Amino acid sequence: MEVNNDTMQKSKFGRICVFCGSSQGKKSSYQDAAVDLGNELVSRNIDLVYGGGSIGLMGFVSQAVHDGGRHVIGVIPKTLMPRELTGETVGEVRAVADMHQRKAEMARHSDAFIALPGGYGTLEELLEVITWAQLGIHDKPVGLLNVDGYYNSLLSFIDKAVEEGFISPNARQIIISAPTAKELVKRLEEYSPCHESVASKLCWEIERIGYSSED
Repeated sequence: MEVNNDTMQKSKFGRICVFCGSSQGKKSSYQDAAVDLGNELVSRNIDLVYGGGSIGLMGFVSQAVHDGGRHVIGVIPKTLMPRELTGETVGEVRAVADMHQRKAEMARHSDAFIALPGGYGTLEELLEVITWAQLGIHDKPVGLLNVDGYYNSLLSFIDKAVEEGFISPNARQIIISAPTAKELVKRLEEYSPCHESVASKLCWEIERIGYSSED
């Protein structure tokens, strides 16, 4: 669905990386949320970076952004292409060697991160960018689209970790959560980092993960 240019809103973000499942979930609300997020990005003139698949929630959000006329960058390991790419792909597909390169490439091209509902892979990607933020490798906002309370248990676990002294209160503020795409993107726009940097950014980027803030 194309969005009229007259309704476009300016955003501080040029691209947002979306982590989400290669499954579509059992509830239609998850699929609806993926489409709503895609439409929200389009309405704010934001391009999409994602895991490159054409199935599951990845397919819903990428198709919505592509149909709205925004650029889509899909980053996918070559070994996963037969599994996660079916039919016609949308936008630009970048094949990489492995999962580590996939995450570094997605992060490098993004100004913020959003996680839709997903499984192990989504959680792993989400927690890694949260950890990178905690270490000072980046200061980009990280959001959870908490559809129908899907991430309530995860947020409760994180709050418990704060209570027990394993996560600092400042680091808890890295994670932004909202039930709708419109509210979440608005909160990401307003985000201001308040956690302490720990790692040497330049050393970590070059030597450890190949991540670079340069496009």
